[in-house]
Amino acid sequence: MPTRAPPPKPSGWRRGLLTASGITGWTNGYTLLIAGQEASVLDLAFPDLRLAIEIDGWAWHHNPERFQEDRRRQNALVAAGWTVLRFTWTDLVERPEQVLATVVRTLRRLTDGASPNL
Repeated sequence: MPTRAPPPKPSGWRRGLLTASGITGWTNGYTLLIAGQEASVLDLAFPDLRLAIEIDGWAWHHNPERFQEDRRRQNALVAAGWTVLRFTWTDLVERPEQVLATVVRTLRRLTDGASPNL
């Protein structure tokens, strides 16, 4: 039986999938301030477009308090005018093309299709 390659690290996914697709303008581990206070450290952000991308792994989100905190953070982001995309680790590993297509569609929507990031 063939062995499965280890899944990519999240930072490798960002560099590999986004960079290979020619997508720029994103920041890894972006610290967002709302009303002068740290509201969140986003997995990935396009700050100029107010687009946050969060990667939800079971290892982190199996805890009810962490799950609840992520919902609170997402609501604060949306209330501050951000668009939030959430993907699971399984999405990244098993459906990277679908993840990329969603990111590209969202970037186009946020830039009216005229983004220099694409």
